[in-house]
Amino acid sequence: MIAHHAGGIPLHNSPLHNTAGPSRSTQSSGRKIATLIALVAGFSAAFVLAPGMLTSRPGDGYAGEGEFVETVRAAFVEYWSSGVQAFSPSLESAVDYWLRYHVAKAVIAVILLTVLLALGRMVKASFVNAGSLTVVKKLAFVSAGGLVTLLALFSSVLVMANVQGVVAPFSSLISMLPVAQTDGALSETVGQVRQQLAQSTATGNQQSPALELMISDFARYHLAMAVIALIAAAISLAVTVVVSARFARTARSDRRTRFMSGSIGLLTALFTLGLIVVGVANMGTAADPAPALAAFFDGGL
Repeated sequence: MIAHHAGGIPLHNSPLHNTAGPSRSTQSSGRKIATLIALVAGFSAAFVLAPGMLTSRPGDGYAGEGEFVETVRAAFVEYWSSGVQAFSPSLESAVDYWLRYHVAKAVIAVILLTVLLALGRMVKASFVNAGSLTVVKKLAFVSAGGLVTLLALFSSVLVMANVQGVVAPFSSLISMLPVAQTDGALSETVGQVRQQLAQSTATGNQQSPALELMISDFARYHLAMAVIALIAAAISLAVTVVVSARFARTARSDRRTRFMSGSIGLLTALFTLGLIVVGVANMGTAADPAPALAAFFDGGL
C-alpha cells in the first residue's frame, strides 16, 4: 500500500522522495572519505615528525638526526674500546631511545594502516555503488583505489620494519653509523671490527665480547624479520584467498566488483610472494649472521 500525505499525493512516487536519499548518502560518503584522507595525511606527517618529539628526553642529545648520529658514533667507539659485552652508559641510553622511537613509529604505522584500510573500503564501495560514470570518473576511482592499496601495502612494510627495530634496537641503531667514513676514531674502530669479523669468519678465531654481542643481536634482528615476514605472508595469503573467492562468486555482469576484487587479489598475491622471499632470505642471514654483518661494515649493505 502506498502512503499518502493529507493532500492525497503519493509520497513513494514523489520525485523529491526518490532523489533525497541517494543525495544524502552520496554526501555522507564523500564526507567520510574526505575525513579519512585528512587522517591519512595527518598520521603520515606524524609518522615522520612525532616519534622524535614523543620519545626524546631532556639532556639526551638527540635533538636532531645529525646530533643523534654524532652521539651514536661516539657511544659506539667508546663501547668497542671498553672490551666488555655490557653496553656503556652512553650506548645504553642511545639503544633505549631507539627502542622507544621504534615503538612510537610502529604504533603510528599501525594506526595509519588501519585508516588506509578503512579508506580503501570506502573508495571501493563508492565505486561499486556509483551510478553511470564517465571515463574520467572511472579512471579517477581506479587510480584512487590503486594508490590507497599501494599505500596500505607500504604501511604494512613500515609496521614490519619498526617491529623489527623494537625486537633488536641495537642492530637497528648500528645501521645509523657512517661506516664508510675514512678518518677519525670511528674509522679506526670500524677497521678493527672488520678485521675481527674477517678472522672469525675465515679461521673461527675467538671473538671479542663486544663482537659476540653484535653478531648475536644481528642474528636476532634478521630472525625477527623472518618471523614477521612469514606471519605477514600468511595474513596476506588469507586475504588473497578470500578476495579471489569473492571474485569467483561475483556475477560477470557485476564488472566493477570483479575488477576491484581481481585487482586486490593480484596485488596481495604478489605481496605474499615478496614477503615469503624476504622471510626466507632473513632466515638464511639469521642462521649465519657474521658474513652479512661483515658486508655491512664493508659498506655493502
